[in-house]
Amino acid sequence: MLFIILVSTVSILIFLHLLFNSSEKARLIKKIPGPCDYFIIGNLLEYITTPVKIFGVTRRAANTWKGIYRFWSCNIGAINILSPDHIEAIISTTKYNSKSVVYDFMQPWLQDGLLLSDGAKWQQRRKILTPAFHFSILQRFCLTIEENSRRMVDSLDKIADETIDVVPLMSEFTLNSICETAMGTRFSEEMADAGVSYKAAIHSIGKTVVKRVTNLIMHPKFVFNHSAVGIEQNKSIEIVQKFTKKVINERKAFIEQYGVENLDDDIDQYEFNMNSKRKRTAMLDLLIQAQKDNLIDDRGIQEEVDTFMFEGHDTTACGLIYCLMLLSHHQQIQDKIFVELNTIFGDSDRNASYDDLSKMRYLECCIKESLRLYPPVPFIGRRITESTTLDGYKIPSGVFCHVHIYDLHRRAELFPDPLKYDPDRFLPENCIGRHPYAYIPFSAGPRNCIGQKFAMMEMKSSLSAILRRFVLKPVTQPWELCLAADLVLRSTKPIYVTFEKRKPAHHD
Repeated sequence: MLFIILVSTVSILIFLHLLFNSSEKARLIKKIPGPCDYFIIGNLLEYITTPVKIFGVTRRAANTWKGIYRFWSCNIGAINILSPDHIEAIISTTKYNSKSVVYDFMQPWLQDGLLLSDGAKWQQRRKILTPAFHFSILQRFCLTIEENSRRMVDSLDKIADETIDVVPLMSEFTLNSICETAMGTRFSEEMADAGVSYKAAIHSIGKTVVKRVTNLIMHPKFVFNHSAVGIEQNKSIEIVQKFTKKVINERKAFIEQYGVENLDDDIDQYEFNMNSKRKRTAMLDLLIQAQKDNLIDDRGIQEEVDTFMFEGHDTTACGLIYCLMLLSHHQQIQDKIFVELNTIFGDSDRNASYDDLSKMRYLECCIKESLRLYPPVPFIGRRITESTTLDGYKIPSGVFCHVHIYDLHRRAELFPDPLKYDPDRFLPENCIGRHPYAYIPFSAGPRNCIGQKFAMMEMKSSLSAILRRFVLKPVTQPWELCLAADLVLRSTKPIYVTFEKRKPAHHD
């Protein structure tokens, strides 16, 4: 009897191994270099670990296989690409617009919003939302963001010369900004309290998504939804959507009472003409009007607000956090930024205008270099829906393609001395000849970040306000960062900077 059980078990295991690893798809993927395969499970063992270790595993793989490497486990195949030519082939076209399986696990939260949708639905939503980020709209948002920057530096004045964790500081600033601009909603005291829970819930969702991705048992919805991790995620989603529903309902109530053309001067709402028929204002107003035109329903509005509230605050906050840390370690670069700011403002303490921000060319180089070293979204993924060839390897339909932006930006052949923080890389003369897909902090191609100009304006506003009033002193060292696999580039440890009050200039 024992012999029969043993033979049966071995037979089942061999059958599973052949089932998972002997198909045409498996044969093609396994031709691509990658980590060692194990019986039945392929490369899975590499990724059954903590988010911090997963981040390290991915970095080591990128350094071992410079241009392309593969993952294969239980009939799930993925290629990971780090070459600008390969990246261009995948993301410069609408052919591979569908997102990879990782994004499927964000669906309970973001549903079919702009980040996750594809095909005709994605095209329609992109068309509805694109006018919200026109440069004329950004000009009118500038005052609101500048007022938020002013409030932030005023609060820093009270705790100057102390060591400050910049993570909550920047998250609060960017959440305020996205609410008061794109959502057209004043960030009241009540909203601020709810915002704390919202941000904590966003962080929790990121962790549960990673846990699910790395555990094949939790991939089926039924299993995940009844697990402790799934229950935790559902609670977090409930907190997040309670907050965003409040944002939506408050804006709807405002429009119902005052109309879009009755603008709130305190948060500098604005209007613009589209198709010479109706007036529009904040991004959320575009969605509300689209609902009246039967182009979207309540669920669709919820999807897009959840998507933009997350992408519009968390990614920009990440960009600011790492930029502050880097600048604190480079006093000469700070000084150079201050000289530029002084040529724009002189001794004036006035807020920056949109034109002022456009003159901050060296500061923009500093931001771009920070985004190179620490891209807020360290990877993006696509679904290969028809076979293609990369680097001589045939990539079959049905596999996933992951673009590792973090590692792309640190390739020495693209950026010499890649770990050095050198804003001069982004001076116009030094960008000549650079591959257009060598630097993609906001992705690229048809699915590039719709709000990238908004994010850059927000970063310039906050950093210029800070550097006009403070000198940044280093506390957290770059090698002390504890980066983890997450939805954004998140450190598991606080990131500290000291804000030292800038001494007034003395004139002889």
